[in-house]
Amino acid sequence: MDERTRLIRSATRRPEARRPVNPPIERGTTLLNRRAADLRDENLGPVYGIDGASVHVELRQRLAEMEGAADTFVVSTGLVAVSLALLALVSSGDEVLISDASYWPSRRLLQRTMKRLGVTFRAHHPRATPDEIAALFTDRTRVLLMESPGTATFEMQDVPDLVARCRDAGVHSVVDNTWAAGLLFKPLAHGADISVQALSKYVSGHSDVFGGAISCGSAAMARRLHELIEDLGLYVSPDDAWLMLRGLRTLPVRLAQHEANARHVADWLRARPEVSEVLWPALASSPDHALWQRDFTGAASLMGVVLNDGDTRSAEAMLDTLELFGLGFSWGGYESLATCEDAQLAARSRPPQMAGPLIRLHIGLENPDDLIADLTRGLAAYRSAKTG
Repeated sequence: MDERTRLIRSATRRPEARRPVNPPIERGTTLLNRRAADLRDENLGPVYGIDGASVHVELRQRLAEMEGAADTFVVSTGLVAVSLALLALVSSGDEVLISDASYWPSRRLLQRTMKRLGVTFRAHHPRATPDEIAALFTDRTRVLLMESPGTATFEMQDVPDLVARCRDAGVHSVVDNTWAAGLLFKPLAHGADISVQALSKYVSGHSDVFGGAISCGSAAMARRLHELIEDLGLYVSPDDAWLMLRGLRTLPVRLAQHEANARHVADWLRARPEVSEVLWPALASSPDHALWQRDFTGAASLMGVVLNDGDTRSAEAMLDTLELFGLGFSWGGYESLATCEDAQLAARSRPPQMAGPLIRLHIGLENPDDLIADLTRGLAAYRSAKTG
């Protein structure tokens, strides 16, 4: 079946008795049993409310089906998903290898909490080749955390090649798959051990719920994650799980429109004299376009825009002029957003040299011509701030 059909089909399966299309929200800590002997029988379903109810089960099953996972776990945020994936795989004395373009909170986790636990990390260049990355493996390297494309600067990684090298070296492979929303790229199909994503982004789609997913490529890996989640007592509310499931049903059609809008805006931006470069691997001009075209079935609508000359002050003047783009963190909702990423670049081990400030745009579901008119006003303010 087509992916659009698979994400919906369970909602319309004919029931034994009448039921709503969506599973009910069941709020409960205590789950009652018919007999005392049933109290601890997990074959009858969850034994306590912390294990989730019907909406949690449905959400996990649909995500696992989409990612091609042995099992998928739902947690409270995307960062929790990354954190648990790493905690399940490392011990004191181990090392994690990441891209210098990795999501800043993931890096912060490694710098603070994981360091306290005796785990170290190193960051490789975002455009390092698989040969160069594999050459960094040591007997202490336990995990390669990949993010393709990378945060803010959108470099692609050759995930299939890197996964194979990890397997040969006895290194676990974890892929932050948030940009692709688990739909446009399938890390587990290429042999990755774990695929994580922030469900707060495209899956929820409405900027109103936090959530994360951890999809495991094998039953053995799923057991490790299950035990860690069980030991930490982690739980997602039924209301949040219900909102994430609702968003998941329409994910393919929304992502397709996001991509169409983003392409329209990206093509316009490339022709602007104020713009040095548009960082979006779906563009034929991108140095990573061939990798994207080979591995992905579509593109998210998050991109970077490198402006010519100017500085952070003139970039902020541009953002302050925008009326349709919201100024706020996160992305993947129906609304367009804009941020200046100079501060995040400065936090890297080797900050990239660019022609000017870096703006990150999330292209939402508005009419793209209206967004272009808004950006036209913003770029005029940018020119004035540079010369003022």
